[in-house]
Amino acid sequence: MVLILSTIAVIVDLSQKLGRINDTGSTAMSALTEFYPFWTIWVVNTFLPIAVFITVIYFTSRLTMQTEIVGVLSGGISFYRFTLPYIWVAIFLAATALVVGNVVLPWANIKKNKYQYGHLLSGSDREEYYKRQPIASQISPNEFVFVEGYDRTDKLGNAFVYQKFDSTELKKQILASTFNWDDKDSTYSLTTVYTREINKDHTEKLTYEPTAKIKLVASPDEILPEGYVAETMNTFELNDFIQAQKTKGSANVNAYQNELNARLSTPFSTIILTLLALSLSSKKRRGGIGMNLAVGISLAFVYIFFSQTTSAFSEKGFVSPFIASWIPNIVFGILTAFLYFRRARS
Repeated sequence: MVLILSTIAVIVDLSQKLGRINDTGSTAMSALTEFYPFWTIWVVNTFLPIAVFITVIYFTSRLTMQTEIVGVLSGGISFYRFTLPYIWVAIFLAATALVVGNVVLPWANIKKNKYQYGHLLSGSDREEYYKRQPIASQISPNEFVFVEGYDRTDKLGNAFVYQKFDSTELKKQILASTFNWDDKDSTYSLTTVYTREINKDHTEKLTYEPTAKIKLVASPDEILPEGYVAETMNTFELNDFIQAQKTKGSANVNAYQNELNARLSTPFSTIILTLLALSLSSKKRRGGIGMNLAVGISLAFVYIFFSQTTSAFSEKGFVSPFIASWIPNIVFGILTAFLYFRRARS
C-alpha cells in the first residue's frame, strides 16, 4: 500500500511540476534523483498511518469474508488474543516512524528543500520567498534588533536599529541607514551609523561614523529563519531552536511547536488507526471488502482534514500546538475504544 500511494504521489506531482522544472534549467531526471527520493521519505512518513489503516482494513476484510476469523474465535481464542499480532506490528511500525520522523526525515528535508527552493517554487511563492522582509526580534534577554527590510539573497538590509537595555532602562542604541551581513567574520557592516550611549548619571553620548562593524549574538538568517527551518532539524536541535525563538519573541513559534508535536503524535496514530481498522473490518457486513474500504478511506480523509484544520488553528494562535497535534488522536482514540470493545463483546 505504501508503494502504491508513494508511486502515485510521485507521478502526479512530477506531471504537475515538469514545466516549472524545465523552466528553471533542471530536468525530470535531476528531479527524480535529487528531489523525489527525499520527498518520498516525507510522503511515506506522513501517510504511513493512513496506509496502515487501509491495509489492515483490506486484509482483515479478506479474512472475514473467508470466515477465517469466525474459525479462530470458535476455536476458543479470544478476540483480545487475536488482536495481539496487530498491536505488536503497529508498535513496531510506530517505533520505526518515530525514528524516521525525528532523525532521518530532517536530513532528507535538507536535500529536498535545497532542490525545491531552487527549482520548484511557483511565481507567487518565489516572490514571497525572495522579497524584503521586516525584522523585529529580541535576540537576547536585554537586546533587540529592528530592520525595515532585509533581503535574504543579497544579505542587505535598511533602517537598522539595535537597542540594549538594563532591566527597563535603555543603555545603548545604534541607528544605521543600511547594512549587509558579512559571512566571513559574522558581523553586521553598517553605514551612516549613529550610536547613542546613556551613562549611569543619565547623561548621553552621541557619536557618528560613516561605517562600522558590530557583532551580535544572532545573524539575520537566525533572526529571520527560513520558513522550512524546523523541518531540517532533528528533535533535539528543534527543541533548542524553539526555546531560542521564544526568547526572541518569534511569531512563528507555534508553527515550530506543531512540527515538534507532530513528530510524536503521528507515529502514535498508527496504533490507534490499526485497532480502528480491525474493529471495522473483522465482522461481516453487506458490501464486503468494498464497503469496508469505502468506510475506511472516508475515515482516513476525515482524519487528515481534522489534523490539518487543528494545525492551522494552532498556527493562528487559536489553540495550543500540543492540543492541536494530539486532539485528532484523542478523538479517534475514543472512537476506536468504543468500536473495539463493542466488537470484542459481540
